[in-house]
Amino acid sequence: MAELVYRPVIGAARTLFKALDLKIDAQGSENIPRTGGAVLVSNHISYLDFIFSGLGALPQKRLVRFMAKDSVFRHKISGPLMRGMKHIPVDRKRGEAAYAHALDSLRSGEIIGVFPEATISESFTLKSFKSGAARMAQEAGVPLIPMALWGTQRIWTKGRPRNFGRNHIPVTIRVGEPMDAPVDEFAGAITRRLRGRVQELLEAAQRAYPVHPKSAEDTWWIPAHLGGTAPTAAQVREAG
Repeated sequence: MAELVYRPVIGAARTLFKALDLKIDAQGSENIPRTGGAVLVSNHISYLDFIFSGLGALPQKRLVRFMAKDSVFRHKISGPLMRGMKHIPVDRKRGEAAYAHALDSLRSGEIIGVFPEATISESFTLKSFKSGAARMAQEAGVPLIPMALWGTQRIWTKGRPRNFGRNHIPVTIRVGEPMDAPVDEFAGAITRRLRGRVQELLEAAQRAYPVHPKSAEDTWWIPAHLGGTAPTAAQVREAG
């Protein structure tokens, strides 16, 4: 089936990233299966993470269908684009329909993208993972593909102005090896293993990141445990 929306959107995103002179370092894309269903699982630190996660699959010529909150689909601009790219709206009060939709897509050979933290992590550390990704992989009989992103928070994240200037921001993408999701294992146990793998990839992406803060005011995008001034997870919870 022709992708009348997705591919032009990819082209537009690449043109924008070139204009912004983003320095994208993607490794591990060979771990994305060339055929068949899979659940792609990433950390979530930016409003643009779905774009960069999708870029990680492009070398394997795969398009990722992301699960996203339904309000994005109601927006007059993003809504038609999201529907045209065949992403999956999620009503958090009634998630059964989205779950069934995702299962059907996985069984038909699609890659479904999931952010199991459910919301952007304002501490830029991993929050707890929901078990939906593991359960979908189990039911559909497909692998889980762990991924980590770093640097995307510097472009556009929660509580910060967008940075769409030509600032040469590096973005690091790391894709891990596929993980099985055995049907005879508890989804919670699989989710813990999955979160641990994403954590390893996140730490690898952070170590590989080529830029350090320019000044004390520029440490906002660094987690507190790494010496930055981003709020801790506890501080985020208290503020919420």
